[in-house]
Amino acid sequence: MNIVITGAAGFLGKKLVKALLAKGSLLNRQGQMQNITKITAFDIAPLAGIDNPRLQVVCGDISNPAELANLINEQTDSVFHLAAIVSGQAEQDFDLGMKINVDAARQIMERLRALPQRIRLVTTSSVAVFGGNLPDKVPDDQVWMPQSSYGTQKAMNDLLLSDYSRRGFLDGRSLRMPTIVVRPGKPNAAASSFASGIIREPLNGEAANCPVSTDTRLWLMSPDKAVAALIRGHELDSEKLDQGRVINLCGLSVTVETMIGSLRKIAGDDVVARISYQPDQAIINIVNSWPGDFHADYARRLGFEANASFDEMVREYLAEKDATA
Repeated sequence: MNIVITGAAGFLGKKLVKALLAKGSLLNRQGQMQNITKITAFDIAPLAGIDNPRLQVVCGDISNPAELANLINEQTDSVFHLAAIVSGQAEQDFDLGMKINVDAARQIMERLRALPQRIRLVTTSSVAVFGGNLPDKVPDDQVWMPQSSYGTQKAMNDLLLSDYSRRGFLDGRSLRMPTIVVRPGKPNAAASSFASGIIREPLNGEAANCPVSTDTRLWLMSPDKAVAALIRGHELDSEKLDQGRVINLCGLSVTVETMIGSLRKIAGDDVVARISYQPDQAIINIVNSWPGDFHADYARRLGFEANASFDEMVREYLAEKDATA
């Protein structure tokens, strides 16, 4: 199989590349297990740190149709589209968010439509598509009402992917991801960045600020579970997608207070003392528009799984941190 991954230099893209290389095979369009012969890792910056003869690293602009034509061709079997402008940045720069999150996504779908084979497209959505007057636990049939440009852009992609799949132009599945915690590396421009930062930075001996109230409830998933979900989403038989191509993934519903409590239990009071509590109204407005709990019945029926506890998520980060030290 010939796999293309956009946004491959990001932390999730890199983890997915490693996981696919280790797995070695995926289901093809006929539902048969087939060896992965090539992974093309595409991003604006080069993917580094992975040396494998099946891996080709390509740098470029995801919004350039000519580059997409070279990237995705008649030999392509599946595409994982992870490239995006994150929530906070999309709110600050509307034009850039639309260019990458909507225009480039549709250009990918148009490229797939132009090819003779029906390519499988796996992409990610966001809980930011929801907003307004929400129930405490969001059902799978909840109407979308985004309260940010990022949420609107993700909702547009979900609708486009569903219709392109209905028309037979591609075989799409959009996985509506919980907030992924604990992300490695440095903070980014996502409104949810603090959710990893209040765990990661204190564990690394650095100060971190919590910009929201500690009773804020979040819907979370660890990086390992996120990668497993991407692969699970790819392997699903299209005939089983009877409730649509957009899937609210399983997650863990916890308050910020519970998150900090887990950090205290695992790492101690001195580590938790590195967290400050200065509110940021812009972040509060975005994060408080997101639901903090979901039923996710459809995802469970399709075989997706959630983390059992936040302790597990902290320990996953520590294990990976120790492995790369």
